Amino acid sequence: MNRRIRKSRGKWHGAVLAVLLTAGTLTAAAPGAGAEGTRTETPVTSTSPVTGVTESMVRVKVPLPESAGPRPSACDWLSYLRYRSADGPAASAAADRILIAQPGILEGAGAFDSVARNTVTRAAGQGQHIEFWALDRRSNCLEDRTGIASGDQHTAVDYYYRGKQVDGRTFGGYTGNAQLGWMAKLGIEQTVRDQYDLLTAELPSQALRKRKVLCGGHSLGGVITGYFAAADFDGDRTTTEDAGYNQCAGYFALDTTVSTTLGDLSGSIPGDTNLPDIGLGYGVVQAGLDSGVLPRTLSAPVLLNPETMTLLGIAGLGALKDLDGEADLPGYLPRNLNIEATNRFLFAKDTAAFLSGSPAVRDFRLTNGAVLGALLDDNSVPLAFLQTSVGFFDGGPIADKSFPAANGGDARPGLYGTAYKAIPDRPHGPLYTWRNYDRVGDADDPGYRSADGTPFTGAGEEVTDVRQLARSLAEQPLDFTEQYFPTKLVTDLELATSPQVKKLVVHPEGLKANPVLTVLAGAGLLAGRVPADLHPVVADGYQHLDVLTAAPVQNNGRPEPVSTSLAGFARTPR
Repeated sequence: MNRRIRKSRGKWHGAVLAVLLTAGTLTAAAPGAGAEGTRTETPVTSTSPVTGVTESMVRVKVPLPESAGPRPSACDWLSYLRYRSADGPAASAAADRILIAQPGILEGAGAFDSVARNTVTRAAGQGQHIEFWALDRRSNCLEDRTGIASGDQHTAVDYYYRGKQVDGRTFGGYTGNAQLGWMAKLGIEQTVRDQYDLLTAELPSQALRKRKVLCGGHSLGGVITGYFAAADFDGDRTTTEDAGYNQCAGYFALDTTVSTTLGDLSGSIPGDTNLPDIGLGYGVVQAGLDSGVLPRTLSAPVLLNPETMTLLGIAGLGALKDLDGEADLPGYLPRNLNIEATNRFLFAKDTAAFLSGSPAVRDFRLTNGAVLGALLDDNSVPLAFLQTSVGFFDGGPIADKSFPAANGGDARPGLYGTAYKAIPDRPHGPLYTWRNYDRVGDADDPGYRSADGTPFTGAGEEVTDVRQLARSLAEQPLDFTEQYFPTKLVTDLELATSPQVKKLVVHPEGLKANPVLTVLAGAGLLAGRVPADLHPVVADGYQHLDVLTAAPVQNNGRPEPVSTSLAGFARTPR
C-alpha cells in the first residue's frame, strides 16, 4: 500500500466528535435591531491579492437570557465577517444572494476569508453581487486579539506570555473553567437560535430571507445547519414561517453533510481532551456542566487549547511579515509545559526524540514560512481537522516522521488524515525553507521522497498559498481558530438520540425542503465515505481546511472548485 497516501479500510471509531470541525468604525442601527448602539460595522483593511471585495466586521447585540448568569458584556453580542462585491449594493437586502456560513469545531470566522473572497469574486464575474457572512460562535467573545493585532511577533509573545502592555492593555490570562458557567448551556439549541436571531435582525423580511439566503457551513457547521433547518423558533410547530428551513433558499456543506446525525462525520481524537464520558445520560452531563465538575470548553494539553490556538496566529504574523526570513519564534517562546509538549508532538522524528526532547524544534534553522507549514501542512501536523496543503519543506534533507502518534495509520484516518508525515532531518544544519503550493513540481523541486522511494507530495496535492494562510491567521479581526469551544455543543450532538436533543428536530422535513450543494475535500474527512445520492462536488487533492483556504487558481491552471461551485449555486435567474 502507498505509504504517502494511506487510505482507510477500517471502520471509523465513534467515541468523540471533534474532527468536524481585519480603518475607522461605522456604527448604525440594523434594520429591526432596535435603537442605535445595537449594531456596529467596522471596515476591514486587507492585503489580500483578491481585490474587488469589501470586507467589514459586524457586531449585533443579541443578549443571552439572564438565566445564563454572569458573563462578559462582549458575550451579549454576535459577530460575523461580511464580504461583498465592491461594485455591489451597500445594503445586504439588495444583494442577489447572501451565504451565511457556520464554522467547524475549534474554528472562527477568519478561517473563511479566502473562500469568501474567492466566491464573491467568482460571482461578480458572472454578473452577480452576492455576500458571504462568516459567523463567529458566541463563545469567541472571550478571545483577546490585542497581541496579534499589534502586527509584530515579538510584541505578541511579550503580550501573551510576559505581561507586557500593548496600547495600554495587559493580557488577563486564559479564562478558566470556573469563569465559564454561562457557557454550560451553549449547545445546539442556543447555537441555532443565535443564527436565527442574527438573520432576523439583519434581514427582517422572512420572504426575503427565504428567497435570498443560503445557509451552510464547514465541518461541524454542516450538522449545525441541519439542526437549523429542522428547528422551530416560535414554539408552535403548526406555524412554519419561523421554521429554520423557511429562512433559507438552499443549503451548502463544505467537507461535511447537512444532517442531524453524525454518521460518517464521527471520528476520533486523543483521549485526553477532558470531554465527559459519552456513556453518561443527558441529565448527568448537563448537571456536570452546570456545576463545573465537567469542563465547559474543549481542551487538551497538546495543540487543542487556548494557548496553542493563539500560537497559530503568532506564527502567522511571522510568515506574513517575512515569509523567507529565518524564524526566531521557537527560541523566543517561553519553555512552559504546554508549548514544550506541543513542539515535541509536532517535531519528534520518532518516539525516542519525543521522550528525550532532542532534537528540539529550536535545534533546527527554519524560515517563518517553514514554521507555519510545520504547524498546519498535511505532511506535518497529525490532526486531520487542522490540515491544509500549503506546499512542502525545502532547503535540506527530509526524513519520514515515524513517531506513532503523528502517523497513526489506517485505523484512525479521522484523526491523522491520509498524507504521510515528513520532518527536517538535519538539526544545527541548513536553513529549512518552505516551498509554496505553486512551486511544488517546478523544475527546481528536489522531489523529496519517503524511505520507500514514494514522493511525499506532488503538484496536484498542493492547493493553498502559505502567504494567504498566514494573512487569514494574523490579519483578520476575528480569529481563524477558536480558543473556547463549548463542550455542550459536542455532548448535545453525541447525545442526539436523547429526548432533550431529539425534541429540537421539530421539522425533519426541512432537511430536504431546499436544494443542497455538497463540496468535499478529495483527501478530507469524508473521502470515500459519502453516499452517491448526495452527488457531491469533489475537490481533488484538498485536505479538510483547504475547502476554506485554497488559492483562487490551482496548479492545473483551473479556477478553485469550491468557490466556483458556491458561486454557481448562488446564481439567480436573470
